[in-house]
Amino acid sequence: MPNAISQLAAFTRSTTEVPRKQRDAACRALLDTLGVAASGAGTPAGMASLDAAHKIWGSGPSTIWFSAKRLTPSGAAFVNSTYASSLDLDDGHRAAAGHPAAAIVPAVLALSENQVISGHKMLSAIAIGYEVAVRAAASRDIDGLRTTDTGLWCGYGVAAAAGWLMQLSEDVAAHAMAIAGQTATGQFGTGWTRLGHTVKEGIPWATANGLQSAFLAAAGHTGPLDMLDEESLYDQRQLLSGLGDAWAIEHAYFKRYSCCRWAHAAIDAAVQLKERLGVSVLEIDEVVIETFARALSLPNQAAPVSSEAAQYSIPFCTSVALVRGAAALMPLKHESLGDEEVLALASKIRIVASPLYAGSFPATTPARVTLIVAGKPVTLEIVHPKGDPGNPMSDQELKDKFAALTSGGPLSQTQSKAVADAVHALLDDGPTRPLFDALCNPS
Repeated sequence: MPNAISQLAAFTRSTTEVPRKQRDAACRALLDTLGVAASGAGTPAGMASLDAAHKIWGSGPSTIWFSAKRLTPSGAAFVNSTYASSLDLDDGHRAAAGHPAAAIVPAVLALSENQVISGHKMLSAIAIGYEVAVRAAASRDIDGLRTTDTGLWCGYGVAAAAGWLMQLSEDVAAHAMAIAGQTATGQFGTGWTRLGHTVKEGIPWATANGLQSAFLAAAGHTGPLDMLDEESLYDQRQLLSGLGDAWAIEHAYFKRYSCCRWAHAAIDAAVQLKERLGVSVLEIDEVVIETFARALSLPNQAAPVSSEAAQYSIPFCTSVALVRGAAALMPLKHESLGDEEVLALASKIRIVASPLYAGSFPATTPARVTLIVAGKPVTLEIVHPKGDPGNPMSDQELKDKFAALTSGGPLSQTQSKAVADAVHALLDDGPTRPLFDALCNPS
């Protein structure tokens, strides 16, 4: 029996083009990622990556989005991945408990720009990379993991997509994935640090590393091909069964709030309760959020000291939505950290682990919220927050999100429309060049 990584490589090598339904899902992920990246380009993390990447990787043929600057494919993918992941507005997948597209999309575009390929091929590469990344993540026993950080596993998908685009042999593609997995980021601080930091889930590092792994394998480097074979660590059925029959990218979730997905059900419930009751923030005595136990492992600071710490605080983000409206989380702005009204309400929000939700994660991230007003409790449960496959965002809602995030950012209104039009043209197998032209010409 071939090892698991070789079987994944055989699947990617035998796939010439993914079906229309999966290409459509890849198109949604691509548009969402580009919109989120446009907003993330102006973050401290985004600007720091842009400043440092040239010193690390040097000039090359691949575009830094929303600018005229070009770096090596790994360097460009690193910067663009930072843009896509810095605000925690990027898509995710329940089975993986993380964010595939912020890695896969920048990597695929960095390589595709230097080839003459069709729109279908670009979307197929995104779907293939997404598939391998999610399978690698979902095959682990997530309950037993110290952290689910995306940087631990997204490199498998980046290497798979890169190998497919580079037309690497099955054996070389397998080694690319094995190298990416073996050299993935450690994320050692996750789970105990209470300080905000822009390194976060390590997605940009894993993205660059996945591309570099493909180049290393193509040059003759080898990786531990059996690293996914340990059955006590990786469920082989979850990893390998049904390859090509069901595609992970069809079940992506999309975000309305720039914070950890684990907070979204609580935010949806709290906002709906406040609207239903017609009360002001000052009338709220207390907010109790019952949720799954893993959510309590977040820092959850009522008064976070950085934007990144705020993204991982369910009380703070819920308070922002209640005080300033849900739109204040798209994206969450640094100024909110000093908002006295937000801080005052956040101090009244209590989170508890509920036995009702034992075993719910990662399949769902539910919450039950109780608003206590004038001593009277009113409760609402949300199992599937908006954007989940069970409560999806429509195509129009995703287009509206893209428009909102690109408005006033690095793209002009004309340029924003050009990017959206170029993305949707890929579904009809349109050329990829118009997309790169729209992304690389600064307004």
